[in-house]
Amino acid sequence: MVVKKDNRREPFDRAKIVSGLKKACEKRPVSMETIEQIADRIEATVAEQGGREVLSSVIGSAIMNELHRVDQVAYVRFASVYRSFKDIDEFMHELEDLIRLRKEAGAAPAAPAREKKAEPASRKGEPAS
Repeated sequence: MVVKKDNRREPFDRAKIVSGLKKACEKRPVSMETIEQIADRIEATVAEQGGREVLSSVIGSAIMNELHRVDQVAYVRFASVYRSFKDIDEFMHELEDLIRLRKEAGAAPAAPAREKKAEPASRKGEPAS
């Protein structure tokens, strides 16, 4: 059972994990296979509790840790919803922490932006989907 922030209890639902991951990773270079693997690891973590209750915050933190490793934009997207930032200052603080961690880890700079491919003539002017 998962114990929610308001103390409600509900069964663990892997589909909710996958759904949240898919939203965070939308239009990011994260494969469905990677999303499924993350969900597998989260599910295994919950299963290790042996049927005991697990706090939703533990699941949320595990998802954030996974996303932090996989795609930092997806991480920030998920964090912005999960942590319910009250204002832009809290959001900026999270981004500053992320930048600091990247520098401390000696992360390579972000890859240069890719050139946008020209749209076929038949699609020009159509709204983006």
